[in-house]
This record gives sequence, structure tokens and C-alpha cells, in this order.
Amino acid sequence: MEQVTKNTGWNIGASHVGDGAPCFILAEAGINHNGRLERAIELADAAQDAGADAVKFQTFRADRLVSPDAPKAAYQRERTDAAESQRDMLRRLELSDEDHRVLAAHCAERGILFLSTPFDEESVDFLMTLGVPALKMGSGELTNLPLLRHAARQGVPLILSTGMATMSEVERAVEAITAEGCPTWALLHCVSAYPADAASVNLRAMDTLRERFGVPVGFSDHTRGIEVAIAAAARGANLIEKHITLKRSDAGPDHAVSLEPMELKAMIFAIRNVERALGDGCKQPSEQEDDVARVARRSLFAVIDLTAGSLLRAEMTVARRPGTGLTPDRLDELVGKKLLRDVAAGEMLRSDMFC
Repeated sequence: MEQVTKNTGWNIGASHVGDGAPCFILAEAGINHNGRLERAIELADAAQDAGADAVKFQTFRADRLVSPDAPKAAYQRERTDAAESQRDMLRRLELSDEDHRVLAAHCAERGILFLSTPFDEESVDFLMTLGVPALKMGSGELTNLPLLRHAARQGVPLILSTGMATMSEVERAVEAITAEGCPTWALLHCVSAYPADAASVNLRAMDTLRERFGVPVGFSDHTRGIEVAIAAAARGANLIEKHITLKRSDAGPDHAVSLEPMELKAMIFAIRNVERALGDGCKQPSEQEDDVARVARRSLFAVIDLTAGSLLRAEMTVARRPGTGLTPDRLDELVGKKLLRDVAAGEMLRSDMFC
């Protein structure tokens, strides 16, 4: 595959996504509303209250998505009725078109971006009628090139999760969307396990994706807790996606690996602190250190009485606190200089004492 043209940043709504911008936090409500609009609204409110940039749901019709005999994943069987088919489970978790309209309007009123993951071409088209500012494509659709091509033609940024994918599969997906003229896109490293073990996460894969494709890169986190997402932000993730639920003990496939609202708030608070801590990379003193520097550093003092006209020798000095005078690293330049006046033992040396 030819090297893709560099694309280091773009906007979702008023938020910039890319290097130099705050990490874009995507609260993945997904299907944790359990098919109920009122719970979806509560999830959107919780995401906004926690400080997320966007809340994301899933837009699908079960009959278009799965065949009647499609099995459930093991984690889905553990957390839902094992005798229920995947299609019947997803039918319970659908939101209607009208639910979507109400939810999108509510998010706009609350001031949080509404996003959703479409699972078929009709869902892409429907989301575009709602004015979504971007489309988030799930890991399971990375090899569904017809759907990716259709999404790429919509003229909005694409966010592609890459769980379960090889690099060659990511390359084919990128070729598909760029061939359709999609100018703005991002890749999310992901491990599609629920939960994902920290040892399997391989955050350095974000570096590989960034170096290979030159686009904003992030992490879709399925681990328990918040520390891996914070580490991803510290490592330079431009986007973080994390599942949110109102109550982790609720019945449903994704609740158990989701954060409750206060945990999401703690994660976002920590990520913002990490971003502040990263700084600009220049090694220089912080203004906060000035007071400690005066106390903890040393200055040169006369260790004996010195007379005007004498030449300074190293053994005439001693380094003591505070650090408000000539620093000991200047001793070599002072040795051999003539004193302009008498200096008493214990007096701090200053530049105007010498010629």
C-alpha cells in the first residue's frame, strides 16, 4: 500500500481532533440503554456531566444485521439469556427512528455531541438526516468494505475501530475509504474482548498506526477500570472511547465492562490532568519552583575575612543555603578575581564585590 497523505487533525463540531488538541473523549453508551429511550437520555446526561466531548450510541436493525441462527459471543451468553438468539437480543436493544430524533435533540440541548455507530447503509443514511458531525465505525465492520465505502461518501469524518484486525486489514479499509474521497478519518486501536486483559492491550500499536497512516489515532478501551485509558492518553491518544452505564450490575451484554458515571468523570479528570502535566517538552524551571529554589539551592559565602585588593581563592569560600546569591557553579569564574572591598566571614558573595 502506498503511504497515505498525512492528515494530522480535523474538527468534530467545535472540537479539534489531532496533535496539540485535548484528547477527544467519546462516552460509548452503545446499547446500555437496554432499548429504552429514557435510559438513553440519562446516559447522555451522565456523559455530559462527566465532561465527555461526545456520547455515542448504536444504530441498527437486528433483522438487517444478523441471521436467525447467528450465535452469541461467550460474554453475551454469560450476561443475557443463553437460550435467546443474538437476533432476538438485539431486537430488544434497538432504538426507533423517533427515539434517535428525540435523543439527538436532547444532546444538542445539553451541549454534548451526539454520535452513533451505524451497522448498515440505511442506518448511515438515517444518521446523516440527523446531522451527525462524524460517523464511528465499529471493529466488526472493518472488513465490511461496502459499508465503509458508503460511510466514506457522506462527507463527514470517519472514526474506525480496529479491534480483531491485522495491519493488512486496516490497510485495505483505509484504501477503501480514501478511494471514495474521504478526507478526514481517525483510527482507534482496540482489543475486542469484553473485558480485555491489560496484558493484551498493546498500547504501542497506537504508535504503529500513527506512523503508518499519519492520522489522528486513539484507543477504544474495553479493559476494566480507568488506568489503561489514562495511560493511552499519556502515550498520545488523540481520542479515547470508553463504555458508560448507569449501573454496572444491570442485565445486558456490555454493562459489566462499562464505567459508571462517577468513574467516567474520574477518568476524564485524570486525563485532563495528564494532558496538563505533559507540557511542551522544554526543560526549564517552573515558576512554582522559585520559592523552593531560593531555599534549597546554595550560594557562595566567604569562609574567612577577606580584604579589599586580595585575589579570591576557592578555599576562601563555602557553599551554603539560601540560593539567592552567586551559585557555586560560578566559582571557577570568580577564582582569581580582585575584591573591591572587605568581606566578612559568613557574608554572601555578590558580583559587585569583584572587578
